[in-house]
Amino acid sequence: MIKRIVDVSERAYLHIKNGQLCVDKEHVTVSKMAVEDLGVLILQHPAITITQSTIIKCQQNNVAILFCDERHLPISITLPLWFGHSLHTKVLRQQISSTAPRQKRLWQQIVKAKIAAQICTLEIAERKSTRLGRLFDKVRSGDPENIEAQAALIYWRTLMGNRFRRDSTADGVNSILNYGYSIMRAMTARALVGTGLHPAIGFHHKNQYNGLCLADDVMEPFRPWIDSLVHEMDISSDSKKITREVKQKILGLLSEQVQYGSEKMPLMVSAHYLAAQVKQALSDSSITLSYPKRC
Repeated sequence: MIKRIVDVSERAYLHIKNGQLCVDKEHVTVSKMAVEDLGVLILQHPAITITQSTIIKCQQNNVAILFCDERHLPISITLPLWFGHSLHTKVLRQQISSTAPRQKRLWQQIVKAKIAAQICTLEIAERKSTRLGRLFDKVRSGDPENIEAQAALIYWRTLMGNRFRRDSTADGVNSILNYGYSIMRAMTARALVGTGLHPAIGFHHKNQYNGLCLADDVMEPFRPWIDSLVHEMDISSDSKKITREVKQKILGLLSEQVQYGSEKMPLMVSAHYLAAQVKQALSDSSITLSYPKRC
């Protein structure tokens, strides 16, 4: 079942009553929903008050809580440490003991999946680059030649033009991309935690200050999905701000039907199947990661 994504962007008081998440505004309950139906809770307004019991109930139901900064960009994610899986310690040991060659092969698969997704995005935008196809075939275990970065340079110039510069601190289109990536990151982290994996232990991203290294590894092929959506919004609208409409379009992507293997399912659901594959692949070199497809 597809989980709900709730975005609270006004002053509100969030609390639990009779097992339901209640959203109060000016002492009046304006919304109620079962916590077990939630997948992601996004808190955007600086004057939102949330009770401890609400946070605990959300964690017990593997709800990802995103806290946003003054630019309305998610700045932190709250996830359950162990509640999502009954064999967390066993899974964690398997994750830590995964060998370097196995992790390098997984990164190779992810980079190839990302380039394939970039090619798909260019096709949707009616733009082509044969150079990306050639780079796809050159990706080796661990990506020692950094083909990912070479592909990104070609990809952004082809999709957005030579003047565009990807900057995670910039406003405009870049800020919308950042918002979209944060949503994909939360979706991926939530799915990984649900399998018992720890999202901080990555196999390529290794920053000691990053608590979501594994999520950042696994989400890479999802970035072009956001790029495609933002590119479509950019060329069809003069607005380059994170408006309510923009957020609705990005959040709606999580519930869109995708092709995963021989089945069709919402993107958020496919993320859980992918996370289960990642868990298997960390201890079994015969497993090849399979990402959902949109074209």
